[in-house]
Amino acid sequence: MKKPYLLLSILSGVICWLAWPTMPLTPLIFIAFTPLLYISDKVQHRWKYFGLLFLSFLVWNVASTWWVGNTTLPLSGVFANCFNALLMSIPWLGFKNTKRKLPERVAYLSLIVYWLTFEYIHQTWEFSWPWLVLGHAFALRPGWIQWYEYTGTSGGTLWVLLVNIVIYNVWKRARLYDFTAKQILLGESWKPLLAIGIPLVISSLISPPPDDPARSTEVVIVQPNIDPYDEKFSAGAAMDQLAKFLHLTEEKTDSNTRYIIWPETALFPQGAWEHELNYQPEVIAIREMLRKYPKAKLISGAATFKRYTATEEIPMTARTLNDGSRWDAYNSAVQIDTSRNIQIYHKYELVPGAELVPYVGYLSFMQSVALDFGGITGSYGRMPGVEMFTNPADSINVFPVICYESVFSNYMATHIKPGANLLVIITNDGWWGNTEGHRQHLQYARIRAIETRRWIARCANTGISAVIDPAGNVHDPQPYWKQAVLKTTVTPEAGITFYVKNGDLVSKAALIFCILLVVHALLSRFIPGLKHAEINQ
Repeated sequence: MKKPYLLLSILSGVICWLAWPTMPLTPLIFIAFTPLLYISDKVQHRWKYFGLLFLSFLVWNVASTWWVGNTTLPLSGVFANCFNALLMSIPWLGFKNTKRKLPERVAYLSLIVYWLTFEYIHQTWEFSWPWLVLGHAFALRPGWIQWYEYTGTSGGTLWVLLVNIVIYNVWKRARLYDFTAKQILLGESWKPLLAIGIPLVISSLISPPPDDPARSTEVVIVQPNIDPYDEKFSAGAAMDQLAKFLHLTEEKTDSNTRYIIWPETALFPQGAWEHELNYQPEVIAIREMLRKYPKAKLISGAATFKRYTATEEIPMTARTLNDGSRWDAYNSAVQIDTSRNIQIYHKYELVPGAELVPYVGYLSFMQSVALDFGGITGSYGRMPGVEMFTNPADSINVFPVICYESVFSNYMATHIKPGANLLVIITNDGWWGNTEGHRQHLQYARIRAIETRRWIARCANTGISAVIDPAGNVHDPQPYWKQAVLKTTVTPEAGITFYVKNGDLVSKAALIFCILLVVHALLSRFIPGLKHAEINQ
């Protein structure tokens, strides 16, 4: 394999990393794939081409998300980075194949279509890992992407790929016709400038609707800074931790507070049966505190167990007790007030390997191999709980988002649509240590705020806790690995964005085109002349 191609492959991966949050060089994303486009033109050997693709994407994955292996089982990170790099190579292999059979413009369209389809699938199957969706590249630049309220992150992916293709073709034409710098400046530069500039201009013209001061709602966010490895799930530590939560909460809670927010798995770290929650000492102590603040509701992460009755649907993740009854463990969020009505939400988008053994229904023997994160081994259940936390007295509906779920554009938009007007993200980012993991996670939440035009109250066990407004601006971020209590206000929003109302139309269109291209590729094997048919350009 020629050395220049190896260097170009590595260069592409490095540029992707330098452009990725939280690195400051975001504009580099617009040239990140030009080296791969050149390799696609020059390298004809299939396996050499695949090797160069895989190397490039491996460099990007390792440089940007090496921290996924910063756990008690580092091999999990090695597998995640390698597997994701392999998947990322597939759209480019399809692009190369299409390029051999169809005109160049159609081939470039196919690259965009294949990649968007890959990202769409990667958010919907059980090996999901949408962390490196290209549209997330602009998380540090919310002013560039206010139009995400129409397209979601898939619009950003389309933008990135289109600009890379335009810039590469300008460079290729300049080389082919030996343009002078003046010819490039006057005759070609308008193309990438237009491709980059139009979305920026559109973004500058879009802003979220103004807040209604009368709807301003006071929240208290508690960041306890409890070590998830050495302290959080220690036997017998639950009540000591509860005392810490209660003490921190009362530092800033008053009669105006409407929501108190605790992080992921703050309650019942060893698990508690859902039908017995009203009798748990933690719940009794919380209600005793809430009697001082009767208008407040507490939203907290919790580890819960659910026992299924004979008449209920039994999911594939269910486990069996000694008496033959079936049950599930859940990573949950609960809303507690002074009444006996506890609303329970179950996390659905689970982390593969840590919380979910993918397709465990078909590989039941793998049930016990999920990493011991969150105090419970084996796959968590995925049966839905309540859709959102209701608060009729204040006309507020909260969608509680647990950790990894905040990376999923489609999932969050789908759950806003039924009427949620405020987002609460509870998370425990301490698993990955002081790495880019928790910083990237915070930045992605800014995109969710823009897509849904909702205020977000973000509560993280070890940081970074903050609030995010509907324009994607972060307010009052609390330092990582520091105990903190944040008292602030958010505003429930009633409007529905185009993206929330209509879903991810960009990806759905790409999926249709992808099917057509695959059908054409299959038919070309059997119909003479179709393989080399010309398409009007």
